[in-house]
Amino acid sequence: MSAQKWAVGITGASGAVYGVRLVRELLRGGHTVHLMITEAGWQVFRDELDWNTDDREALIREKLQQDLPGVLHYWGMRDFNCPAASGSYRCDGMVVVPCSMGTLSGIAHGASGNLLERVADVMLKERRRLVLVPRETPLNAIQLENMLKLSRLGVTILPAMPGYYHKPQTMDDLVNFVVGKALDALDVPHELFRRWGE
Repeated sequence: MSAQKWAVGITGASGAVYGVRLVRELLRGGHTVHLMITEAGWQVFRDELDWNTDDREALIREKLQQDLPGVLHYWGMRDFNCPAASGSYRCDGMVVVPCSMGTLSGIAHGASGNLLERVADVMLKERRRLVLVPRETPLNAIQLENMLKLSRLGVTILPAMPGYYHKPQTMDDLVNFVVGKALDALDVPHELFRRWGE
């Protein structure tokens, strides 16, 4: 598969490991990734992954990029110089993983209140792939209505709900299933889990 350009947003919903794994898989495939992380997302890195986030640039190089062949660009949430914030940039699509309900609401209502929401808005207006991976339970009616609104606009709503038919043995197996489903939604090849019938 030829190299593509993807935008990835990581928010403050639980499940930061999903975003980390997705970025690394895209880079492993030789793709370009435009990465955005909300302030709450950085907090979840600390709380769930025990990462020291004092030097964010160094952390991204160490934990995400390493020696992978793809190209990683990290953008601050107020840096609208990010190419993916313009419809003229040929970005192949975007994944927000995990996607908080606040971010999902901002996207559903076209708020464009930060770079992540603006890039998602560009995906909508240009009719490019947009995949949101919410990790929240239970869901209230407002959240469900926002998801329905986005789904009707062509957005893929992909809740972080791992399957069990592939007989997962580790936490990594469960993470890989969700990330693999997100990659499937992008039509990006992977071998993260065993498919039904294989």
